[in-house]
Amino acid sequence: MNFTRRAFLVSTSALAFAPATFATGGEVPFDRNVVIEMARDLASRPYAEREMVPQEWQDLTYQQYRSIRFRLDRALWYETETPFNVDFFTPGLYFPRTVKVETVENGMATPVAFDLEMFDKSEDVPELPIDDTLGFSGLRLRTEMHRPGKTDEFCVWQGASYFRAIGLHEVYGLSARGLALKTGAPDGEEFPEFIRFWLERPKPGQRDMVVHALMDSPSVTGAYRFNVTAGADCVMDIEATLFPRQELTHVGIAPGTSMFLFDQTNHSRFDDFRPAVHDSDGLLVRNGAGEVLWRPLANPTRLQISSFVDTNPRGFGLLQRKREFSDYADLEANYHKRPSLWVEPGADWGKGAVTLVEIPADQEIYDNIVAYWRPAEPYTAGSQVDLSYRLIWGDEPQRTPMARVINTAMGDNTFGEGRLAVIDFEESELFDDPEAMTIFVDSPHAETSEGVLQRNPDTGGLRLAFSFEPGDRDHVELRAQLLKDKQPASEVWLYRWTS
Repeated sequence: MNFTRRAFLVSTSALAFAPATFATGGEVPFDRNVVIEMARDLASRPYAEREMVPQEWQDLTYQQYRSIRFRLDRALWYETETPFNVDFFTPGLYFPRTVKVETVENGMATPVAFDLEMFDKSEDVPELPIDDTLGFSGLRLRTEMHRPGKTDEFCVWQGASYFRAIGLHEVYGLSARGLALKTGAPDGEEFPEFIRFWLERPKPGQRDMVVHALMDSPSVTGAYRFNVTAGADCVMDIEATLFPRQELTHVGIAPGTSMFLFDQTNHSRFDDFRPAVHDSDGLLVRNGAGEVLWRPLANPTRLQISSFVDTNPRGFGLLQRKREFSDYADLEANYHKRPSLWVEPGADWGKGAVTLVEIPADQEIYDNIVAYWRPAEPYTAGSQVDLSYRLIWGDEPQRTPMARVINTAMGDNTFGEGRLAVIDFEESELFDDPEAMTIFVDSPHAETSEGVLQRNPDTGGLRLAFSFEPGDRDHVELRAQLLKDKQPASEVWLYRWTS
């Protein structure tokens, strides 16, 4: 990937954000169809790469860039009755190209002009040239959340088509993208970019805000509409209209991008005082057949891609289930406060596969996990593709009646041959009588034991342990579930063990 996690973190955690100056250009009429027609027109012409900002901006060091801070008193709609403020980011370092930003009020759009006076900077930042290429590299939304009379940030767009959000009392973690193209493909990934934004000014008392974005890429253009509501969970209702320039044979819809370094399944590979390091610990899928699948994440030694074939999925997402400080023991990263991200399709998505890409990583600065919906049929060049879906960012944005998997551990089977898998299921009314439970364990690749089920006094739930013998195989697919009266009593646990 060409964006490190550290580059993206710079845009939010390290910068302070911020009334904005309006350009002198006249107002123009605006609605969503304007963005759709712009995307359609772009797709009819060859792709043209945007100009980069002066080299002095690109040459800023990491410390210099993060010391350029947006002034809160220069935020869009600052100290007005508008319930949202908007802050902006400078270009430079990891963000050499700028985006255009306009505000929309009463159906009319007005440009927001870049002004370096919007920002404070430290003494070690050199004099930077200002020319026509200058503009913002992204934007951030703030609103009143848990501090009366004060605003808190909750949503950011910056870099390619990346964006991310948080719920109440959370810190930024995983991110989403407008579109993923050829993720994990041998010939390299393509990163579409949001190149222009329109911000609809909310009315006093309004709890949601609408953001429009124009996307461009060598293979496809797109018009996006985000309806964003802040709260305990941040909810985004998204409409996207795509215009492929080329046939899109490997496209990822509603992609989420996260980081998984280690936990109890692979801690032996990392000499680290912390018990675990990750933004997300599993992929949850509610498929069209009604099954609830939980796939713990892995940091493999070689690239691996998993496909969960489905028709009209009910939802999927990258979740962070471990929520205690002691799960990570990290005073700075606060991994226990990172949000989960759940995707709910709008209109029927048809046939395809929830796809999980796991990329080897040796440091936590890299986002090495990607999950998305891959349609079974390619999107043809010259076509129009209309999509809708909801993103929910929060502590636990999706719960089902099934008992959840709350921990997975792996190790050498000290009591016999092969490997030992240990799965903890949360406390559930379905587990009142453990003797009535049936264990299902299976693998198409390796012989497995029948499994042992015990009450876990620490969690109140049940622990399933079984062994498997991989032999000389370099990977083994595993599946386990608890049943009661022949009916599912837990999520389906899926795992790919690799050597």
